[in-house]
Amino acid sequence: MLPDLIEIVPPPPGARQTTVVLPGSKSLTNRALILAALARRPVTLTGALWSEDTQAMAECLHRLGFGVTVSPDPAEPANRTFVVEGAGGRIPNGGTAARPLELFVENAGTAARFLPPMLCLGDGVYRLSGIPRMHERPQAALVQALRALGYRVDTPNDRLPAVVHGGGPRPGAACTVSVEESSQFASALLLCADLGGWKVEVTGGNEDELPYVDMTRRLVKDFPRDGGTYAIEADASGASYFWGADWLLRRTGSRVHVAPVPRSGMQADQKFLDLVATPDDWQPVFSRQSDLADSIMTAIVLAPFAPAPTRFTELGRLRVQECERVVALRTELAKCGATVVESGDTLAVTPGPLHGAEIETYNDHRVAMCFGMLGLVVPGMVLRHPACVRKTFPNFFAKLAEVGATVRDAKTGKALAGDDLLA
Repeated sequence: MLPDLIEIVPPPPGARQTTVVLPGSKSLTNRALILAALARRPVTLTGALWSEDTQAMAECLHRLGFGVTVSPDPAEPANRTFVVEGAGGRIPNGGTAARPLELFVENAGTAARFLPPMLCLGDGVYRLSGIPRMHERPQAALVQALRALGYRVDTPNDRLPAVVHGGGPRPGAACTVSVEESSQFASALLLCADLGGWKVEVTGGNEDELPYVDMTRRLVKDFPRDGGTYAIEADASGASYFWGADWLLRRTGSRVHVAPVPRSGMQADQKFLDLVATPDDWQPVFSRQSDLADSIMTAIVLAPFAPAPTRFTELGRLRVQECERVVALRTELAKCGATVVESGDTLAVTPGPLHGAEIETYNDHRVAMCFGMLGLVVPGMVLRHPACVRKTFPNFFAKLAEVGATVRDAKTGKALAGDDLLA
């Protein structure tokens, strides 16, 4: 288990070739778990991610009475094979108004958003809650859409905790849902729309959100509803840290490859390879609206090594995720000596040398992984509470060690290995 404070020591001099095996996509895994529970016969999910977010979803399905069998994946320690006993739209377990069935989603936005529409298909009463940060994150557009469909959702502020009263399918019911704050609201409804008989209109179509809605639509179309096997693609957002590592280390003669390379086009961050990690010419502007999804954070922390200043625009979505990510990136890069200017929802980064610093991760897995990646070339990078990577990539630091970094307990100086590198 990772200690509370670690130091990343860059690889020793010398060229090396490394291939990093990626875990499965969290976005695809949690969507597929919902669809598998709604399927008419058992569904096997291969290459599925086993992390805090997917464990939260699997535990909620188990509490709801679905059979969920989990077995190791010999190809990747952070993956699992799930067998889910679908109930064809029926929710086996449920509580009462006096005693709702409790479901705890941790800080998993996908679980918090994808479960309520499915619960509406049941005939029980369910209470969803999470950690304090999850209770701060937006939920209103989804709550309002479910009410428009005719369901009862009790919450004083349109956030979690919330009590959902199941009402069964409502053929012909219609709602409008905005993706201005999160595409997960639309995805949540679309995952259950066929069984619910709902007509769902998606509005506020910011381009940065639509790729995830398209992912959901494609998954619904391709999923084996009558039972079968579905293979989860490797995580493109997780790949970005090692594509970024390759970009940083290639000037030393070292190369980092990822396998399998996500190529389906379902994940927006697949574009990172072509937009950031491959081109000879670094582009001057990257947009969260039209270029990259979560991997724009990876590009931001690479920008001090770019050949020219870079602007990162339309970053508003980053402010309402696991932490206030715009402020976090500006603050922590500045600690390392970077010149970063925040203006509205834009960060401007000027190239220049970096030095090590003690990085606050804000309990945000992506902040931890971004600065962990920088530790491959910046000596003295120390991370607080690195185990937050368990949310989506529990063996991230073991992969970083494969690239050649030494990960040390910053308090004792001990080099970590084996299970000590796992979150």
